[in-house]
Amino acid sequence: MGKDLTEMVAEIAKAQASHAVMSAEHMEDFLKKTFDVLKGIKSEEEGPLSGFEGKPEAEPMDPQKSIQRNKVICLECGKEFKLITNRHLKEHGMDLKEYRRKHGFSARQALAAKTLTAKRRKAAKELGLGENLKRARLEAKATKPRRKTKGKGK
Repeated sequence: MGKDLTEMVAEIAKAQASHAVMSAEHMEDFLKKTFDVLKGIKSEEEGPLSGFEGKPEAEPMDPQKSIQRNKVICLECGKEFKLITNRHLKEHGMDLKEYRRKHGFSARQALAAKTLTAKRRKAAKELGLGENLKRARLEAKATKPRRKTKGKGK
């Protein structure tokens, strides 16, 4: 059986008094403060989570707020990253597509910190990747053989 608060306070005060000279008033004040602190700790221990095994469930976060300036927060476990990857999501038994669907992200939404997305966007523009893609699509469309459709009189 554990000690009650009064016994613990007495032991703490005894240990303190053995190392420092304390007046009667100071000792009384020390006892009261120590008792109040221990009482607060005990009430926190016996609070609403008493008997609950494991850590408490975190409050759900707004998916759009999980993507922040310098980090993105995994909505499954609460860990912070610069970029959420398939490798991390395997720990939760899903991939990026399932994660996006579950939390309501569009298929085009980058699951990366805003600074990382901006840096990548800037690099892509400097390299002309958008223009190159546009040109490649037009060339592919122009060289693609047209399918003949069946006419009515032939």
